[in-house]
Amino acid sequence: MPFKAEYIWVDGTQPTAKLRSKTKIVDDGADLPIWGFDGSSTNQAPGDKSDCVLNPVLSCPDPIRGGDNVLVMCEVLLIDGTPHPTNTRAACTALASQYEDQEPIFGIEQEYTFFKDGRPYGFPVGGGYPAPQGGYYCGVGADEVFGREIVEKHMDACLTAGLHLSGINAEVMPGQWEFQIGPVAAPRVADELWVARWLLYRIAEEFGIAATLDPKPVKGDWNGAGAHTNFSTNAMRSGYDAIITACEALGKRVPEHIAGYGAGIEHRLTGMHETAPWSEYSYGVSDRGASVRIPWQVEKDGKGYIEDRRPNANCDPYVTTALIIETCCSALAQP
Repeated sequence: MPFKAEYIWVDGTQPTAKLRSKTKIVDDGADLPIWGFDGSSTNQAPGDKSDCVLNPVLSCPDPIRGGDNVLVMCEVLLIDGTPHPTNTRAACTALASQYEDQEPIFGIEQEYTFFKDGRPYGFPVGGGYPAPQGGYYCGVGADEVFGREIVEKHMDACLTAGLHLSGINAEVMPGQWEFQIGPVAAPRVADELWVARWLLYRIAEEFGIAATLDPKPVKGDWNGAGAHTNFSTNAMRSGYDAIITACEALGKRVPEHIAGYGAGIEHRLTGMHETAPWSEYSYGVSDRGASVRIPWQVEKDGKGYIEDRRPNANCDPYVTTALIIETCCSALAQP
């Protein structure tokens, strides 16, 4: 019996890439083949050289179609088999392999905001603003929580797909939520985050609601949306000196990280709403106003992980994890 394989890939839209997908019917028992697509329609090729290649890198059960159907995360290749210029996974994979002896792992906290009819879900239909933020975070009740039915369905879908989903919660602004993927190594954590994003968009579609990764969906006194990235290596999980080494290393490459952490980052990292200014760098224990937070339990235990709070909700997780691996693991590798 043939099955349906939903091939998913990251396109070439700038400054923030989009997800694309299409369905291939595959014969039962057959391997998932490479496939092609029209790159001239995805900002990845000119019309006279439009062919691009989809190379499967992760397959998991399709929780929407069920049965033997699968979701297939793909990387984009040129027709000669080399990585496409928009393929950020290739560099991430190379760095993860280079430092695999340090066993770097990640947990990414993906925030997002529901929109309906051009307004954040939960904002007044006739215009204006709801009550100030505060009670919405991890809230309960129809006056403070909006979109839970979508969130629950998305959570179940991620678990059915076998993703390393570790939790969900309502966020500070109405209609704003978060899910977490990890802890798991790169590039797998990024593969799974892209699949989880696709599932979020696809499920919200059934409710007539859009999910956006806009880092500052509402201007003014409202929290932005980030992708806080938790990170550790075997040395960090064994001793506190490595924690400090990683934090110090991140402070030496601030421009590179800010440039790779998502478009519009200056609108979110203002020094307000639990952020540090994008142009400055700081780290501290239990400090959500710092660029990098060291959880209090980590200081107490003398080992653990750090949380880079700078990445935007719209970051490319391949780029984010590659930057952190390159910066921290190279510093930790020094004698």
